[in-house]
Amino acid sequence: MLDLRRDPLETYERARKEHGDLVRIVAGLPGLRTKIYFVFSADGAQQVLASQSANFRKDDAFSLEMRETFGNGLLSSLDDDHLRQRRLLSPLFTKKKVADYADAICDEVDALCDQWEADGGAGADLNEDMSRLTVRMITRILFGADAEEAAEVVRRCMPALSTYTLRRGLMPVKLPRSVPTPANRRARAAQAELHALCDRLIEQRRRSGGTVGEQGADDLLTLLINARSDEDTPLNDRELRDQVLVFLLAGSDTTATSLTFALYLLARHREVQDATRAEVLSVLGGRRPAPADLDALPGLERVLKEAMRLYPAAPVLIRRAVRATVVEGRAIPAGAYVYVSPWVTHRHPSYWPQPERFDPERFRPERESGRSRYAWFPLGGGPRSCIGNHFAMLQMKLTVAVLLQRYRFTGVAEEVPLETGVTIRAARSVDCRLAPADQSSADALPTSR
Repeated sequence: MLDLRRDPLETYERARKEHGDLVRIVAGLPGLRTKIYFVFSADGAQQVLASQSANFRKDDAFSLEMRETFGNGLLSSLDDDHLRQRRLLSPLFTKKKVADYADAICDEVDALCDQWEADGGAGADLNEDMSRLTVRMITRILFGADAEEAAEVVRRCMPALSTYTLRRGLMPVKLPRSVPTPANRRARAAQAELHALCDRLIEQRRRSGGTVGEQGADDLLTLLINARSDEDTPLNDRELRDQVLVFLLAGSDTTATSLTFALYLLARHREVQDATRAEVLSVLGGRRPAPADLDALPGLERVLKEAMRLYPAAPVLIRRAVRATVVEGRAIPAGAYVYVSPWVTHRHPSYWPQPERFDPERFRPERESGRSRYAWFPLGGGPRSCIGNHFAMLQMKLTVAVLLQRYRFTGVAEEVPLETGVTIRAARSVDCRLAPADQSSADALPTSR
């Protein structure tokens, strides 16, 4: 337990190196010990998440805490609830539908660039700035004209709730949330503030009949209110709030991590950055990117996929076995906790030669064709795969395409310590130097932060 708390990512990797692709870890004090089965192979991940997913439910201790904190939204709901929510929401997240948000995304990236220029245009903290950017994106897309107020509430409340939920999920014994400890009081206050925001905006949308704000019925909250399917009742106000909280969590934290490390890796690898910029300029010629441009940027997509391989936002996916199942030739008993780890599988030398090396060329079609489907799964897989995968990729591609046309990124530290919570993120600032894209990176000014 001490190893898992102190450095979980290193503990997962050491377990695979020393014991193989399926490892049982027994952790905790006598009488309170927990047995966790770690699955590190691609075939094992596919079995748990997809081919035998009915044997593995998302009702582990951590998922239960997520449900208590963020509600019964798509991230944590189960069984018929999950199927109904997915049927209602899937039409809102198709590749064609999310393309409607491209202008809003690019507007926010332009606003970030303007802020960098106002600050002197010499440097940035990628960790802080990508977090602010993605919060502004998701609140604008969800709430339209009410985004400014919502972004402040989300940035103030969401990190505290994420940390609180993770800590409770790891506790073998925990006090009820009703006990007025300092941590419980802080969490209740943050949760109440988020609930009040969501409830007020939902009521406002319902009263207006979907005409509130500059984007009118195009904001995602209004689309959620109007979501229908032939076999399902619409979402009620409590369900709407739960979905909004899930989108605020997933749509900001995970994308911020991926963008931070994509830019960090490009800053460390000038030749890849230059090649990616050349591709972007050849397609866009300096203009704003549009969704129709993105298929013509395969090099950019490879960079993002390689960044997500090395730094998957969700380092583990947790399930509970509901019946005894054989995985990798070994029996996993009913009731056992099962951890599938993108972090470890993405570094598995059986699938990734020189796995620690940044090499976007791994994702050329001819190299991907012979690779196991679940050697790379940063957005999950199977029936619970991320519903927002098209939206996340749109955010990242548009953001990096805009930024590479305006800036060269250099001068980052060689190593960035990681903080493992609900997602992984940089544990400190990720300072980098900025220079105009048409200026030699050798001439970049020193960072201003």
